[in-house]
This record gives sequence, structure tokens and C-alpha cells, in this order.
Amino acid sequence: MAKVALNTPKGFRDFLGEEARVRQNVANLLIEIFERFGFEPLTTPALEYAEILKGKYGEEEKLIYEFEDRGGRQVALRYDQTVPLSRVVAQYPNIVKPYKRYQVQNVWRAENPQKGRYREFLQVDLDTVGTLSLLSDAEIINVVITALEELGFEKFTVRINDRDIFNTLTPGVISAIDKLDKIGEEGVISLIKAQSYSDSQAKEILRKVVESTPTEQISNLFDFLEKQKVRPGTYAFDPTLARGLDYYTGVIFEVEIEGYTAGSVGGGGRYDKLIGTLSDSPIPAVGFSFGFDRLIEALSELEIKGLKTNSTQILVTTFSSEFLENSLEVASSLRKEGVPTEIYLDPEMKLDKQLKYADQKKIPYVVLLGPEEIKEKIVTLKKLSDGSQEKLKISQIKTKISSV
Repeated sequence: MAKVALNTPKGFRDFLGEEARVRQNVANLLIEIFERFGFEPLTTPALEYAEILKGKYGEEEKLIYEFEDRGGRQVALRYDQTVPLSRVVAQYPNIVKPYKRYQVQNVWRAENPQKGRYREFLQVDLDTVGTLSLLSDAEIINVVITALEELGFEKFTVRINDRDIFNTLTPGVISAIDKLDKIGEEGVISLIKAQSYSDSQAKEILRKVVESTPTEQISNLFDFLEKQKVRPGTYAFDPTLARGLDYYTGVIFEVEIEGYTAGSVGGGGRYDKLIGTLSDSPIPAVGFSFGFDRLIEALSELEIKGLKTNSTQILVTTFSSEFLENSLEVASSLRKEGVPTEIYLDPEMKLDKQLKYADQKKIPYVVLLGPEEIKEKIVTLKKLSDGSQEKLKISQIKTKISSV
């Protein structure tokens, strides 16, 4: 029998230990912030009927993972979470509106893997459906900025534009302008010329866009952001921002973090016509999606350490099999107090091995429990970072580690 290759397909990944913990902590913080602003969770299936997804993504549609199931039906893996949300809203017309939802699930895209881009990745979305009010756009931008600040980012910009600026332009020209940051003016002019424009026409199109002033919608949006006390300097008007997806209809926005070179870490905007393609009437909506992997990479590259990387706070050691019951009682008591606690599972292992285990897992505290401690009805709490020790009652441990 041939040996099985023990690796994942290209563009698909495993996450273990500390890396998985960081990802979970970031996701949990984002969810807490979303719910702080009144957004509620939604989950949708990995598979949708292909016809639901197709015709919504423009030139990016070629990246959809589409196939035929055993029943002969054309199905596709979820490409993003905006189109499935549109399907949900159309399918459940009695849902209370405005409907404010967030969604934290994997999506799949058959693209060439590169830095910050994978074929399976976690996407974190929040959307408000059922209102034309610009306050909903401003609220989502506020949520995004709040999340970035609480994650520890200091220098970032939410670039904001209005698709109305491109009203007289073809989709191909809009797509070319959207690449300005990547390929420069000459590159954009070349792409526009390739669409049957002269050199002077291409230059004039680009000049008009670059020199555009904020629309009335942008001015009103900025006024709402100011009234919500959103920190000045965290957002700015950018007339060249286009966003590639065809379904955007109004205000659009994208996040760039200073010092992170792989590109934006998220984007979104208003899409007032998309849901109408799946229902009997148009339903306005606005949303944002974090590029979760890029967010994690940015945290790592900028060495932002504000998030815990291990939930376990204490390892309870086991002196021997004779005293295992005592160690189990201490661990149970700490857990009931809400302290994330692990117990060493081999009571015959030497103490230095147990301490090494805690150090390798970055567990900050160790409880030492031997015959002397058991007799005195106390424990010894050891802090691994500096080796300091203190004798405490079990009831004192939570207060002690919380005050450090």
C-alpha cells in the first residue's frame, strides 16, 4: 500500500496550539464588539445551489468552487457571506428589520494561494439589512474602527468612497481604477486604453476621478461619524477606491493598516439591489467583511501582543498517586471559581517535567500541592515568569492572579 501524503491540499491549512488560540481570541473579541452594537449571529450552510451564487461577483465568479452532487444538482461552496445573507433575507421575509447580523464562518475560493490569500479561510462579516439610513453605514464603520482599536492597532485608515462617482464609467474602467495603488497611474491608464480609449481620454478619465470631491452622501456620512465621536484620522475620503464586486451601489469602504504590506484587511459598502435579485422587491443593505487571515498576519507582523495566547491560567501539579485526589479537588475548586485550570495527567511524573510542560504551553501559574501543603490546607502558587512562590488558601488564588 502506497504511503499517504500527510499534508493538506494547497491553500488549505491546519491551526494548532497557540496559533489556534490567537485566532479564537481575535474572533471572540470581534463577536463581543459586534454584539455590543446590537448585531446578532447567523450561520448558513457551506453549500448553496450554484444559481444562488452565480451572477453576483463579476469577473471573480470564476473562483467559485462549483460541482455536481450525487443527485445531479449544481451546487457550490460558499464564496462569501453576503450572497447567502441575501438568500436568507429573501427566504425569511418576516424577519425583523432592520436586521443586524454578524457571521463568522469559512468561505472557499479557487484562487492562486499567496501571502494573505488562501483557498479556504475564515470570513468575519457584519451587515445591516432593511434601511436606507446613512446612520447604518456610519454605525458599521464605527464598529470596524472600534474593533481595530481594541485589537491594538494604532495607525490605520478606513478609506471611504461613493460609487456614484463612477456613474458614467464602464465596469472595466472602474476595475482598472481600483488597481491604482497596485500598478500606479501608468498601469491604470494602460488598462483603460485597452478598452478602446485613446491615451488622452484615459488620462482625462483618471484625472477626473482623482480630483473628485466628496459627494453629499460622503459629507453626511462623515457628519454622522463625528457625532458618534469616532476618532478623527481613522477614516478618509478616497475617490479612487472602487471595490471590485459588482453588487455595490453607494458608499464603499476599505481598511488599510500602516506597516502591513499585504493589502487591505477588510472592506464593504452598500448593496441596495443584491437582495432584490433573490426576492420580489428591493431591500437596502450595507455591510463589511474582515479579511480574518490578514488581520491575524497584521497583528503578528506589527508585534501587537495585547491578546492572550493561552486561556489556561493555572496548572495543578500532581505530587504522586497518593495525593492525586487532593490535586483533583483543587483543580475542581478553581474551575468552579471560573479560573481556566489544567491538571497534570500523570501523577508519577517528576515535578521538573510538570513545570517544563507548563512552561512549554505558556501557562503562567503552577499550583504545587505536596504533603506539607495538604496538612496545612493551603497550596503553593508559583509564577513561572519570575519563579516567585506564595502560600495561599485556594479561595485566595483567583484574586491573586487577577491582581497581577
